[in-house]
Amino acid sequence: MLEVVNFGCRLNAYEGEIMRGHAAAAGFDDAVVINTCAVTAEAVRQARQAIRKARRERPQVRIVVTGCAAQIDPSGFAAMPEVDRVLGNEEKLKPETFAALAANYGARIAVGDIMAQSQARPQPVSTLSGHTRGFLQIQQGCDHRCTFCVIPLGRGNNRSLAPDAIIGQARTMVNHGVTEIVLTGVDIAGYGSDLGGHPRLGELARDLLRAIPELPRLRLSSLDPVGIDSELWRLIAEEPRLMPHLHLSLQSGDDLILKRMKRRHSRAEAIRLCQRARELRPGIAFGADLIAGFPTEDEAMFASSLNLIGECGLDFLHVFAYSPRPGTPAARMPQVPGSLRRERAGRLRVAGDGALARLLSAMVGTTQRVLVEAGGRGHAENFALVETGAARRGDIAAFHITAQRDGRLIGRTCQQ
Repeated sequence: MLEVVNFGCRLNAYEGEIMRGHAAAAGFDDAVVINTCAVTAEAVRQARQAIRKARRERPQVRIVVTGCAAQIDPSGFAAMPEVDRVLGNEEKLKPETFAALAANYGARIAVGDIMAQSQARPQPVSTLSGHTRGFLQIQQGCDHRCTFCVIPLGRGNNRSLAPDAIIGQARTMVNHGVTEIVLTGVDIAGYGSDLGGHPRLGELARDLLRAIPELPRLRLSSLDPVGIDSELWRLIAEEPRLMPHLHLSLQSGDDLILKRMKRRHSRAEAIRLCQRARELRPGIAFGADLIAGFPTEDEAMFASSLNLIGECGLDFLHVFAYSPRPGTPAARMPQVPGSLRRERAGRLRVAGDGALARLLSAMVGTTQRVLVEAGGRGHAENFALVETGAARRGDIAAFHITAQRDGRLIGRTCQQ
């Protein structure tokens, strides 16, 4: 039996399904594939822990390691006695790689120069196993060089898929029963900058929705705040099938820290963005990534991030304690003590829990349209998690919200 263990982002989850399909086609089935993340040192530690656990639990199978951490440090993973093969991020997406694995052929390390890649390739994945929501890759890599971020070393530069290829893949997903598509990538706001005519993310979303009128819901994954183009603003305001939920890559609420991170937005711009979106689409919800304890961050700078939660009206927080990554400029800056980073991250998470509780409390007593997913749960349009009971998976149904508990809503199917 093939087991794929994905760490990190939605793009890794998407690529995990591609690998699963290639492995099945090649007959490569007695293995564990560890698809790593490199965002933090903790993510790398967890991947190594998973590798050791896999070897203990399945001593006879082959263990293949891939993903961003493997791309960046292939020899480090190859040195682990538990590991049989290390694949790069480009190599893991090729069917011939899995044909070679099935034949037990090829070098122990197959990791190419990710920076030499100039094109993204369409991948034949129709849906994620067991999901009614499907992730759809629209681009790969990132052209920006935030001082804390190691991901360009693992993913390379921005490479966008052609709009026709994306729309064709979306149509296939809908034909396979997907009722919500999530556009994903490393930097979806950078979509199209490398293509002829430079189409933007808003144009892509517009054309996809026009081409597939039977698609009920389209959602965006993490978005750079400077990447909302004029057409995307129009869709936010006018298109009900574009879900009222933006997850923003904010990282900090302090202007000096944002400059030291080499981010392209200011605190004031982030606040104005959320205000404008809320005016255009009342009820829109916001998620955000925030880093606690970036180098040189003092208590006043941290307070700016803490206060940003309320000033932007953030609802869903993804909090990182800053982790110095080898080879990044931030790793050479004066560091905040690790204990203080963790303490500040904890304070951000407590504030985030309070913000989410306020959002959910305000939804009690309302009626929400929910996509019913596996496990008797689903997501409302604003991404709030709803307990749906025994409702039929794959349906988009109206639920009366009766209570909120432990970060989720309790829903009762409305009588038709």
